[in-house]
Amino acid sequence: MRPEAVVFDLGKVLVHFDWSIAARRMSSRCDLSPEQLLRVFDYSPLVVDYEMGRVTDEQFYAEAAKLTRFDGDFNEFADLFGNIFSEMPAMIALQAELRQRSVPTFIFSNTNGLAVRAIRAGFPFFAHFDGYVLSYEHGAMKPHAPLYEVVERMTGHHGAELLYIDDRLENVETGRARGWQVILQEQPEKTIAAVRATGLLD
Repeated sequence: MRPEAVVFDLGKVLVHFDWSIAARRMSSRCDLSPEQLLRVFDYSPLVVDYEMGRVTDEQFYAEAAKLTRFDGDFNEFADLFGNIFSEMPAMIALQAELRQRSVPTFIFSNTNGLAVRAIRAGFPFFAHFDGYVLSYEHGAMKPHAPLYEVVERMTGHHGAELLYIDDRLENVETGRARGWQVILQEQPEKTIAAVRATGLLD
């Protein structure tokens, strides 16, 4: 069936991200090397707690600063930690085309407050979605089912009415198990072709 709404993951679907950017930039303000900083930031237990909403932005900064011996203030840390993103133009153009065709679009992401702050400030496309399901606001992360239930409630759609795009197989498979139509993003061109095949862009 033709989907009624499209749900986009954020990282590696609409924006590239690279933790090593933050590690390189922050290392001059820490006692740790970029490689050691990566172990702190690349989905460490601290970052998972942060993306689950178990700690606030300020608590995350305080704990990360203690672990890394970072000597800057919160705002400097937020800038260094959050500015690791770059747009994926073809995917942003896809979402814009869907909007022009009055197809509701949503963001569904494991993320954190500082990342969203940076994306909201730096990328105008982020403002143009019908809703946002962000892990840190709901105390759950993909691929666990409770966050998918939030998507269904927010969109008002279930099963094959939803088309879901994500770059991680485990996340896609949870959507598929709920009857969603899914696309595993490998290359933007393949994703766009798969969306066209649903009839949404006819």
